[in-house]
Amino acid sequence: MRPPVVEDFWKRLASTTQARIALGRAGVSLPTQEVLNFSLAHARARDAVHTPLDHDKLAAEIADLGFATICVESEAPDRAAYLRRPDWGRTLSEKSRALLADRQNKTCDIAIVVADGLSATAVHSQVVPLLAAFKPYLIRAEWRVAPVVIASQARVALGDEIGALFNARVLVLLVGERPGLSSPDSLGIYLTYDPKPGRNDGERNCISNVRNEGLSHELAAFKLAWLVDEALKRKLTGVALKDESDLLLLADGRPAALP
Repeated sequence: MRPPVVEDFWKRLASTTQARIALGRAGVSLPTQEVLNFSLAHARARDAVHTPLDHDKLAAEIADLGFATICVESEAPDRAAYLRRPDWGRTLSEKSRALLADRQNKTCDIAIVVADGLSATAVHSQVVPLLAAFKPYLIRAEWRVAPVVIASQARVALGDEIGALFNARVLVLLVGERPGLSSPDSLGIYLTYDPKPGRNDGERNCISNVRNEGLSHELAAFKLAWLVDEALKRKLTGVALKDESDLLLLADGRPAALP
């Protein structure tokens, strides 16, 4: 008698990735266990999108690392509006713009913005360990860093306005990525030289999939430091700045010291 579930020929490859591959079949459908796994993954993705950002807890954890923090919000008044009106998520509320207005007469090398994006789960899990890994590079290079801005109902372009208000040479924006079915906690990093409203995605560098099962915090911090250093030297980011930090990795894949 044949077993009810026919395993996929490539099932051995499934052990090397969280992607939904080599699921097998039962008759002409998926095995019951894989249907249940899909439902669980879908529920986790929905939770990541709708979980609210815990500003107070995150601000306290970032402050423990030695960074000052400021909390702001976009024009989107709530999550439902944020999802329906992406343009509102790209603009500061009047109250938040006024809060940052007194920064316009100051200048810094780097403005760091933490945006909830489409996964506050990712922000809660990845931002603090990433900043902890990045901080030694900030100290070593003696870059002037503005207070870390924590932004809710925020999309990537919101950072351009914040970077301009800080007169920042470079904007580093950490954002919860759109959750996939196997990665509800993935963090993205966007780097923009001379940030200001109207920048487009071709003018940014992106480091994606920062999480325990993806790009480690240590390696992401290394790549970010390399890109920031090159952006400041060449005065550009985006398609004109290629990530060549891998050339400095050690033979075992660990980051080497930056020159």
